Amino acid sequence: MPEIAENRRPSEAGGKRGEWLRSTQVRALIAAALTASLLLSGTLVLVDRLHTTPADVIDHPANPVSDDQSEAQVVEAAKQIVTLTELQTASAGYTLMSCKNRDDPPYQGAIYLTFTLPAAARPDDYFPTIAATLATHGWTEGLPPNDHAFARSLTKDAVTLIVYRQSEDPGLGVVRVYGQCRNLNNHRNDSTAWTDVTDRVTAP
Repeated sequence: MPEIAENRRPSEAGGKRGEWLRSTQVRALIAAALTASLLLSGTLVLVDRLHTTPADVIDHPANPVSDDQSEAQVVEAAKQIVTLTELQTASAGYTLMSCKNRDDPPYQGAIYLTFTLPAAARPDDYFPTIAATLATHGWTEGLPPNDHAFARSLTKDAVTLIVYRQSEDPGLGVVRVYGQCRNLNNHRNDSTAWTDVTDRVTAP
């Protein structure tokens, strides 16, 4: 009998293997093995994402932007804010700010805008009205900051704004606008001076 098994022709052996592979149990085992493999690979990807730290996200932002894009994002947002709320803008400055520390990339565009409160305006009514006006145009209000009087924070299209009354001069208000942290250009040696963009954010 051993000799018969050893001298079996390839066609006969192949036929037996074909029948074995076509059996329901074997196909179920193969399917289970493939499923387990796919689940394992998906789990590894998920685990890798779960281990991604906030620092990784900041250091490697998706779709980096240029200096002009960083500036345009916040200038256009500030212009929209001024137009919708009819702020009596006094001045507006623009700069690039590090999202990590004082110097290193990535950077975000930032605007510091001051405006005059209307003479008859009550701050406890005026600042909520600004937030409500912006909310009707797609801005989403978040938790109010605790470090400024009458402060409100809102976001839209990944841009964040904070509006509040200036502590040193109760007759003035401040709007700070921050863009996305997606600028990876090297600005370590840039001047820290603000660029005046008042005309651009108040232009009709």
